[in-house]
Amino acid sequence: MTNASDLDVLIIGAGIGGVGAACHLRMNAPDKRFAIWERRADIGGTWDLFRYPGIRSDSDMYTLGYNFKPWMKHKVLAGGPDIKSYLKETVAEYNILDTITFGRKITSVEWDSRDARWTVTAIDEATGETHQARAQHVFMCTGYYDYDNPYTPDFPGRDAFEGQVIHPQHWPEDLDYKNKKVVVIGSGATAVTLVPSMADDTAHITMLQRSPTYYASVKNEDGLSKILTKVMPRRWAFKIIRAFRIWMQDFAYTKAQAEPDKWREKLQGAAEEALEGKVDMKHFTPHYNPWDQRLCAVPEDDLFVALREGKASIVTDEIDRFDKTGIQLKSGEHLDADIIISATGLNLKMLGGVDLVVDGKHIPHNSVMAYKTLMLENIPNLAFILGYVNASWTLKVGIAMDYYLNLMKLLDDRGLDMAIPRSNDPSIVTKSSVWDALNSGYVNRARHDLPRQGSTQPWRVDHDFRADRKMLRGEPVDDGTLQFARAGANAPDNMAAE
Repeated sequence: MTNASDLDVLIIGAGIGGVGAACHLRMNAPDKRFAIWERRADIGGTWDLFRYPGIRSDSDMYTLGYNFKPWMKHKVLAGGPDIKSYLKETVAEYNILDTITFGRKITSVEWDSRDARWTVTAIDEATGETHQARAQHVFMCTGYYDYDNPYTPDFPGRDAFEGQVIHPQHWPEDLDYKNKKVVVIGSGATAVTLVPSMADDTAHITMLQRSPTYYASVKNEDGLSKILTKVMPRRWAFKIIRAFRIWMQDFAYTKAQAEPDKWREKLQGAAEEALEGKVDMKHFTPHYNPWDQRLCAVPEDDLFVALREGKASIVTDEIDRFDKTGIQLKSGEHLDADIIISATGLNLKMLGGVDLVVDGKHIPHNSVMAYKTLMLENIPNLAFILGYVNASWTLKVGIAMDYYLNLMKLLDDRGLDMAIPRSNDPSIVTKSSVWDALNSGYVNRARHDLPRQGSTQPWRVDHDFRADRKMLRGEPVDDGTLQFARAGANAPDNMAAE
């Protein structure tokens, strides 16, 4: 076993959240000793894992980029390689690379109040070696899904199919789909990316969906940024674009919630116009309101173009079974296929799925509430990054770090060692999870394992960036809900959840 030296902060994960957290520490707390442990062999998280054709952002890059390093290109949605390059530039610019240790799979995270330290244990999957690090604070920047096990339904007759069955999360580098008949099962962001990206090379590609989804057309290039960069410095221009996009996201989501019928008509009208009457609109008429599930971006109408030109087809039906040559549908229709791609989604896994142990007691994730959507009830000195269901994930990184840096400064200034969110009002506990703003399948499947939320702030999860910004930047850290203590005997009694 290898033991690391004592740290002020250990960051778990070197994706967008972890890199962003490290940069904020470098800029605003240069005296703090921190390190990043990352399971993969490179930075990027999601953008290092997914390699399927057309992999791209589903959020605009002006808000997916960091507040301290604006995305300074005119392209609104970027491909995976461009996003990873942006992250590598950030790591180099803020001198983060030397703080990252790759190949560390976290197995346990244990708190001891006697010395106010976390002990994080990890295994090197390449060598089998076990490593430990001690830190006063831990930032869980692990994303929100299971990197090992994507969601794939148990398709009847799957073994009878003589072609290839692929899940996009584990895309084979050597997959040859040229002039092949391909069926993509799903209607979410991955399916909507794959179909137009593959359509020109396949003999034909079909998107098979159980139920329709809402799609939002997005221009590839931002016209306003082109105008602003002609009259002011580029950095100013792109900061303005970022602020405008944040406002626009909030406006659109709020309006969609208040006037769902108008937004349904707007989204379906745009799809109908782009399809030019070539595709039955039943495939684009969901049975839920806009933003009950995430909208899927369609850059430059690429999906609609592939469908109306006949390079791709869309089928709304249920699978009866796989057979030797493809998929038999419950309607009686048969889809011939050489390759079936199960773009059926992911499995949620909060905090990388690791057990949290506080003073020897295991704390199930679903037994505690989220505090300010940043910390967890009864868990000291641990933060996690949870983005928004209605906006870019990265928006949370900046305001979360502003708050947590102020918390660490308060502890230092008062000579204290730990901060613990505590609720003494059982009446505010709800059955809702931190993700209950969505009713998507991956949320419903994992709801019983997710942290809870309360009915009032600071325990309620609003998925509202402006409200969070006010709460995390504008309100005092010492709010009467956080409890503070020194290591050892002065730690609050009954800190851990029973």
